[in-house]
Amino acid sequence: MAKKIIRSDERKSVFGLEVNGPVFFTSAITIIIIITLTLMFKDGAEQYFTEIQDFIANKAGWFFILSINVFLIFMLYLAFSKFGQLRIGGQSAKPEFKTISWFAMLFSAGMGIGLLFWSISEPIYHFLSPPMAEGGTAEAAKEAMKFTFLHWGFHAWAVYALVGLSLAYFTYSRGLPLTIRSVFYPFLGDKIYGKIGDAIDIFAVLATLFGLATSLGMGVQQIAAGLNHLFGIDSGVQTQIILIAGITLVATISVVLGVDKGVRVLSEWNMRIAVLFLLVVLVLGPTIFIFKSFVQNTGNYFSDFLEISTWTESYTGTDWQNAWTIFYWGWWIAWSPFVGMFIARISKGRTVREFILGVLIVPSIVTFFWISAFGSTAIHQALLGNDTIVNAVNENVATALFVFMEDYPFAFILNIIAIILIAGFFVTSSDSGSLVVDSLTSGGKIDAPVGQRIFWAIAEGGIAAVLLIGGGLQALQSATVVTGLPFTVILIIMCFSLYKGLSEDLRKLKKRESQKELENYEEIVSGIVKKRNANQQNNTK
Repeated sequence: MAKKIIRSDERKSVFGLEVNGPVFFTSAITIIIIITLTLMFKDGAEQYFTEIQDFIANKAGWFFILSINVFLIFMLYLAFSKFGQLRIGGQSAKPEFKTISWFAMLFSAGMGIGLLFWSISEPIYHFLSPPMAEGGTAEAAKEAMKFTFLHWGFHAWAVYALVGLSLAYFTYSRGLPLTIRSVFYPFLGDKIYGKIGDAIDIFAVLATLFGLATSLGMGVQQIAAGLNHLFGIDSGVQTQIILIAGITLVATISVVLGVDKGVRVLSEWNMRIAVLFLLVVLVLGPTIFIFKSFVQNTGNYFSDFLEISTWTESYTGTDWQNAWTIFYWGWWIAWSPFVGMFIARISKGRTVREFILGVLIVPSIVTFFWISAFGSTAIHQALLGNDTIVNAVNENVATALFVFMEDYPFAFILNIIAIILIAGFFVTSSDSGSLVVDSLTSGGKIDAPVGQRIFWAIAEGGIAAVLLIGGGLQALQSATVVTGLPFTVILIIMCFSLYKGLSEDLRKLKKRESQKELENYEEIVSGIVKKRNANQQNNTK
């Protein structure tokens, strides 16, 4: 007698919760254990987190670098191959959003707390201590921007494109639940509804939670630094915890209001404020220099693309990448279920080619311009002998944005707006993240009870708070790298699964097209025969 498959898209109730029990409770218990251990051993937690990150970076850094290059190559192959003509949701599907709106939402998905935190401080860090040049020089400036582009450019968006395309394709074209497990249906079949599928979704939940916690932790550090800079409020861990609690409460209210009245409205305002910020820096700052640096930075990035994207410090014996490139690759991979699921939801009706090129090119170029506007301008000030921003980065990296804005008119007001913008991204990230995690833990449902989303919103804030207590930024980075490593393996398998699924659908499409051509041919031949017979009959008469 065949065993009945209990599909995760069928509604279930466990202790009154509409969840996939193994995924929900295993993820929740794992998070609770990690939080408890970090609080119990917080005195040695920072050193422990540092050792873990160094171990993984030293032993598996090459694996991260190789994998993320494979993801980018695979996405470009799909875009320009015969698979590019396939359409998400079927060949007759139509896009749900206008192209301009789609691009705007793509940018909002990847541009947030992280870019606000690092767009100034990372270029300054690399300018002072570049991996391949003498610090503080023009050559160091070029290298700083080149590596910042590497960390925020096409490789990051390739990870998002892979996960987003896989989720969108198997959800809309195959009718499977919106969970990571669905991507592996070509390999596993109905086994995705069993223990293997549960394990995949558990890894996705943990990676998403720690990726979110990293971004939320950075955001709250930056808000605290801004309040200290403007009002002299202590920016220590206690203040950061209070801020996490307060902003998580706002995110919870947003969850209760729902997507349309909560996260959508706030996201739209975040984008408006972000564009305003960029225009202020562009118009009131060194405008011509920003445009010139954008062109040169982009050229340098493409010129040395292969070298910097495959550099592994093999012969230098240094560990510069541990805190930078390896962290970023782990962060993007851990963040990818969240961003990928968001992109998947808005991309029905797009062709594979349109999806990949849209996700890779437009957000990357906009990000490059943002980093040039903020990062290149900061380096420009340093090259002119203004050490204010350099000192700010060295003393407290979270203050970089606020010190940077001091050189602009209405600096106080602009910094207030900056704090509001960071808080807005915090809320939308927490709110959207809770929706994604709830979808993963409920078998792909998007209509689960509000209480479950509230639970995950609180959990995200709790993880960020505990990691800040147990080691600050280092703990956040370590947690990201640790959770990103096993999920990298899942993404590699995802490539094979997506290729297999697309191949099957392409064969079906070719077969339908051949059948249609045959039918058209037979119809034409039949018409010719009928016409000839009619002519013969007329001639006989």
